[in-house]
Amino acid sequence: MSDEPPRLATTRAALAAARADLDLSGPERGARPGPVVLVPTMGALHAGHERLLRAARTLAGPRGSVVVSVFVNPLQFGPGEDLGRYPRTLEEDLAMCAREGAQLVFAPSAAEMYPGGEPEVTVDPGPAGQLFEGEFRPGFFGGVLTVVLKLLHLTRPAIAVFGQKDAQQLALVRRMVTDLDLGVVIEPVPTVRDADGLAVSSRNRYLSAADRAVALALPRALRAGQAREAGGAAAVLAAAHDVLRAEPALAVDYVAVVDPGTFGPAGPGPALLVAAARAGGTRLIDNVPVVLPAGNAAGARDAATGGSAADAAHH
Repeated sequence: MSDEPPRLATTRAALAAARADLDLSGPERGARPGPVVLVPTMGALHAGHERLLRAARTLAGPRGSVVVSVFVNPLQFGPGEDLGRYPRTLEEDLAMCAREGAQLVFAPSAAEMYPGGEPEVTVDPGPAGQLFEGEFRPGFFGGVLTVVLKLLHLTRPAIAVFGQKDAQQLALVRRMVTDLDLGVVIEPVPTVRDADGLAVSSRNRYLSAADRAVALALPRALRAGQAREAGGAAAVLAAAHDVLRAEPALAVDYVAVVDPGTFGPAGPGPALLVAAARAGGTRLIDNVPVVLPAGNAAGARDAATGGSAADAAHH
């Protein structure tokens, strides 16, 4: 790991020059360079990003390089969402990148990423991109996949790391990489939680103390559902709903048991219990893994369909 601060590139030209240097030498001058690992972020780095950076450093190895992108992507914010107030903390972000051994930080402006204005050609996330987060945030995944594709082209990594908290995003990025033959390995990194159980997120700083107390019903509900996995998807969902109904101040968008790769109905075996809810003005998403018993396909299908918009009406 280098003790040098990361090189900062704010333009495509500066990124290209810095990226070429990594190909020539890597962090150990004169040594054959190892893999370049990308950590895509929107900045406001926290303990979850710290885990991503550490995973990237491990994957890069002593001769590889870690590249971090810091870009608040306007394409993935809908009307009335928090683009304007989304936290921007570049100096603090650079300090964390230095501590964790990143070699290069790419922090472009919107005009640098989208020089022609909002792009006319974007990535279609397909059917899975219309479910759950895609239903409640129309256009969100098209914006996410478009910027991820651009970042992969611009930084040319061998590996990119993504957090498991954003499970649907992870699934769609993997599908895009496969379907478009991008030749990048996508590595998942486990969710980081604060001591009270809330999944860390840049948006948690919006929560008042009262809102945070309400928000804690979300991880409690997921843990309750996870504990009932032996009973199948219907039991998992029922246990989660029991906890959520006890906290009426939490506005639930959806709760569902889904297949981790397609976000469709989950069959027997590994699945995800996913949920999204709003505490005060802050929207939170979370998930936990569950393993469903054999003979569970019908219950999982009911859970997946019942856990979307229609289900939210019950809260």
